[in-house]
Amino acid sequence: MTVRLLGPAEIRALAEQLDVTPTKKLGQNFVIDANTVRRIVKTAGVQPGDRVVEVGPGLGSLTLGIIEAEASVTAVEIDHRLAAQLPVTCEAQGAPAGSLTVVDADALRVTELPGDPTTLVANLPYNVSVPVLLHFMESFPLLVKGVVMVQAEVGHRLAAPPGSKVYGAPSAKAAWYGPWRVVGNISRQVFWPVPGVDSVLVGFTRDPEARGTEEERKQTFKIVDAAFQQRRKMLRQALATVLGGTAAEATAVLEAAGVAPTARGEELTIEQFLAIARASLQR
Repeated sequence: MTVRLLGPAEIRALAEQLDVTPTKKLGQNFVIDANTVRRIVKTAGVQPGDRVVEVGPGLGSLTLGIIEAEASVTAVEIDHRLAAQLPVTCEAQGAPAGSLTVVDADALRVTELPGDPTTLVANLPYNVSVPVLLHFMESFPLLVKGVVMVQAEVGHRLAAPPGSKVYGAPSAKAAWYGPWRVVGNISRQVFWPVPGVDSVLVGFTRDPEARGTEEERKQTFKIVDAAFQQRRKMLRQALATVLGGTAAEATAVLEAAGVAPTARGEELTIEQFLAIARASLQR
């Protein structure tokens, strides 16, 4: 049986049938172009037999594209109406039995995923994209690769290297799990409603070796947050509160980690942040 993707007319008819009005609160912009859907799935490297998790499937455009590639999908949807309709839509469009599992829940609260997916593919709501990504990377170590569509500003920040103007806490935290890169631009015209911002595709691959322990990750992220909350200050000042309480104590930890106390957070790699965390935990 051939899987049929959704077009603009079917998507609008589904939305009307469900009395769904895309809302800014949930960051809903539905993809209405089948070619864009196939491009996202191809860019994500989805192969037959892959186990994919999709966050915010909405009316099912991208879900069907993943299933068309002969992968199985675990779809996490916060909107109860959309979660209930998704299996009906997929069956009507020719999706094979067993190819879809729906989790009716807030993605930020999900701690278990049926099917143990290894690939993340999603059109992420603009307002929660970074928290959702970091939660999934932390909670599901089996996720080894993926492509997400996010607001362009967010995507460039996630992929930014140290020293970049947009390098910040999201960049450093994302880098904990592996490399991220912008892998494509998306036209505003492929969405309904048309968003007021540009979108990009961001791809990631997880480093096969864990960067540190869970205790070290938590301490590293705490240090990252402190460094970028006062990004104009030198680290000995910005990190004083989390490294002992004074600039002198922070200086001692930074020197033990091999990091210049006069450096600023925007200059540091995730490895240097981890070195600071390890030095602080040893004191």
